[in-house]
Amino acid sequence: MHFCKMVFSGIRIVFLIFIVSIYTLPATFSQSSIRIVSWNLKDFGQSKSDEEILFIAKTIKDFDIVMIQEVVAKHPGGAQAVGRLAEVLNRMGAKWDYRISDMTSGENSYKRERYAFLWKPSRIKLIGRPWLERQYNMEIDREPFFATFNKDGKEFTLVNFHAITKSKQPETEIKYFKYLPAEYPNLNLIFCGDFNCPQSHTVFNPLRKMGYLPALVDQRTSLRQQCLSDGCLASEYDNVWYDKSKVIKIDAGIIHFYLGFTDIKEAGKVSDHVPVVFEFEVKEDE
Repeated sequence: MHFCKMVFSGIRIVFLIFIVSIYTLPATFSQSSIRIVSWNLKDFGQSKSDEEILFIAKTIKDFDIVMIQEVVAKHPGGAQAVGRLAEVLNRMGAKWDYRISDMTSGENSYKRERYAFLWKPSRIKLIGRPWLERQYNMEIDREPFFATFNKDGKEFTLVNFHAITKSKQPETEIKYFKYLPAEYPNLNLIFCGDFNCPQSHTVFNPLRKMGYLPALVDQRTSLRQQCLSDGCLASEYDNVWYDKSKVIKIDAGIIHFYLGFTDIKEAGKVSDHVPVVFEFEVKEDE
């Protein structure tokens, strides 16, 4: 089983809406595996139309857990958009639950956001209440949102994160991630989201030395303004980092959702990032 890695070039590409090159569940699969998707949904709030919400739901409906970055914080439309998405997902054959973070505490109020988790309680159980990072909330502008889940008696904690933009040097806050495993020594942390920084950057070296690996390598995840000869994706920003001593990677990839649009700018109204997918199993305690 592999994630589709199709690339298209040229100025005008014609595809029918919803006929998308996406991750497709196989006919049979391991019930012990967990499928998560992380997506920066670009100003996710009241501006998202019902059609866009439906498109997003169709794209993510086959996964167990969904993490969203860039939920609008200053207006209630952000939290409402998450609720709207959950309502649509609930009409697609499975029950979904969700949690939304408080507003992040960065100094720039206009850059504050919320995060969201959505999951299928029939597949995954939430343990306790999700929380925003407390120790480094001043050092990290949009402090990450943690949630611990249980699958078949094995727990893991997803860390949902959106870094500051490339121009503001996201490595200056990502460097604090090396302290999080020690801050939460009893948790199996899996870092997910938009790092605005490639996995090859030296800021990730401390995590690598601890045994963490990126799910994606040399995989672009942000959309260009227009497609060029080498494709429609620009930068290697979004990823998942997991502890290889605690997690077994089964597969990873991206969802080329933009192939459902005739114009890359129209796709950009949904998001300027592609969803990142990670399928894994949690190892037995030794």
